[in-house]
Amino acid sequence: MIQDITLESRLMLELEGRGLSVFTTADAKGILKTSDSSVWHILHGLARKNRIEKIERGRYLLIPARAGVDGHWTEYPWTVLPALLDVYYVAFMTAMSYWNMTEQIPYTVFVATTKRKRNLGYGGQRFKFVTLSPKKFFGFVRRKSNKGTSFNVSSREKTIVDGLAHPEYCGGIAEVAKAMWGARRSVDWDAVSDMSERVGSNAVPKRLGYLLSVMNIEERISERMTEKARKTPYNYLDPAYKKTVKTSSRYRLMIGLTDGDLLSWRDS
Repeated sequence: MIQDITLESRLMLELEGRGLSVFTTADAKGILKTSDSSVWHILHGLARKNRIEKIERGRYLLIPARAGVDGHWTEYPWTVLPALLDVYYVAFMTAMSYWNMTEQIPYTVFVATTKRKRNLGYGGQRFKFVTLSPKKFFGFVRRKSNKGTSFNVSSREKTIVDGLAHPEYCGGIAEVAKAMWGARRSVDWDAVSDMSERVGSNAVPKRLGYLLSVMNIEERISERMTEKARKTPYNYLDPAYKKTVKTSSRYRLMIGLTDGDLLSWRDS
């Protein structure tokens, strides 16, 4: 028992000393230099005492001493993510929140990746991994976390494009429109236009053009999207609203929201 406590303390001190918020079973074995069964026993004991929390198989979150006796601790997702996978970026509603493009507080961390990964959660934190094709996986930037570690997040411009491609992960197309309006003076709209075509979806540039037109911003971009819309099949403005209220022959879109509903946030 005393030996267990000694090993537990040694592991905790070493992990905190190295600044490892997330660690693996292999990390623990390298520090303790003992058998697999002994390492498992120590980790099991620390989990029971709320000093660590299992994130996924073989990977744990360190709960530092300053968390208090109840062991309640939530690490920033950008600190955890680099330890979970190599190819990723923070995306969709989470990226909108990061760039202050929405007032909504996302309770799910949306992550874009090129590899399938099972959604996971620990404590009150939930991660949803959205698989994108390599063609659509671009437009992210490297940023620093509060702990000085680096993480990937979609740029403001790609955040808009990803929202147009997948409004279901951003609270719907009205929330995407609101983000576009709030960021209208801080984004490079030519870059947004180029990215919207690069993702290889007919719907994305048409949604971009329509929303810019409805909000009376960047008319030159919306006109460019009109040209792209010609001779393409009709798409939904938002696939969540398939009961068509009206159509736009200019952008070849089926629209399930009135402009009043689409821009209702302007009156709030």
